[in-house]
Amino acid sequence: MLDYKLIEALAMVVREGGFDKAARRMHLTQSAVSQRVKLLEEQAGQVLLARTTPPKATSAGRRMITHYLKVRRLEDDLFDMAAAPAEAAFSTMAVGINGDSLATWFLKAVRPFLERRNVLLDLKIDDQDQTQRLLKDGEVLGCISTMDQPMQGCRMEYLGQMVYRAVATPAFAARWFPDGLDDDAACRAPFLIYNRKDELHLKFFNQRFGRVPALLPAHYLPSSTKFVDFIAAGLAYGMLPDQQSAGLVARGRLVNLAPGCQVPVKLYWHCWNLRSDLLEGLTRALVEGARCHLTNLN
Repeated sequence: MLDYKLIEALAMVVREGGFDKAARRMHLTQSAVSQRVKLLEEQAGQVLLARTTPPKATSAGRRMITHYLKVRRLEDDLFDMAAAPAEAAFSTMAVGINGDSLATWFLKAVRPFLERRNVLLDLKIDDQDQTQRLLKDGEVLGCISTMDQPMQGCRMEYLGQMVYRAVATPAFAARWFPDGLDDDAACRAPFLIYNRKDELHLKFFNQRFGRVPALLPAHYLPSSTKFVDFIAAGLAYGMLPDQQSAGLVARGRLVNLAPGCQVPVKLYWHCWNLRSDLLEGLTRALVEGARCHLTNLN
């Protein structure tokens, strides 16, 4: 029989990034939290937590945390249904999300759900090609991802597309691309990339030139909102979704450097395959919101 108080200590150490922080959240001493994790490992007969900085769950530890979080999700649903709306305690829902979705359509989509239900979101940001790792590791109950196949024990809903185009200010384009965006000019002009996991530019250049320029001077800026500001300030060119660039292009502040050349990114919602009222509510909000704010082409 699993002792969920022990697993809670393991999950809290991983989530908070240390024994001290976990102890403060659980209103226990650090020693008590450490003893609970140690006792759980003794009962499991294996190491569940790597004592790194910050501590990380082992594969066995991640499986145990995932099981614990699923049980907590069902318990939260039970209490949410039993309590009057004004009395219901807040439930925390951890979600993996890419920065561009967060900066554009996600909050609009979930706002009605958050206004109706006592839910707190714990958003974990990563590249859209990487968020499924958070779900696989049990760090989140659902994620927005480009993966088009459901993971084991999970279900998937198609959300829609974000279409990316290469843009820059008119002054930047006149300076660096007087003859248009060609291979030689791309090797000289400063480009803006979100982070080193970002592969949008690779897809764009392969579509535009059939290959990636041999030399690509690039800034790295892992902030979706500041990413737009950086390009709009005329400091670089880069890939922006229509949700962020269309208005600026219409007002003449940005120009499309490669008309007819675009990178569509299909987004999917992946979540645990649980009969959870709160999880169903969040899923419906995301799917309905995406229909309003994303390009819905299959």
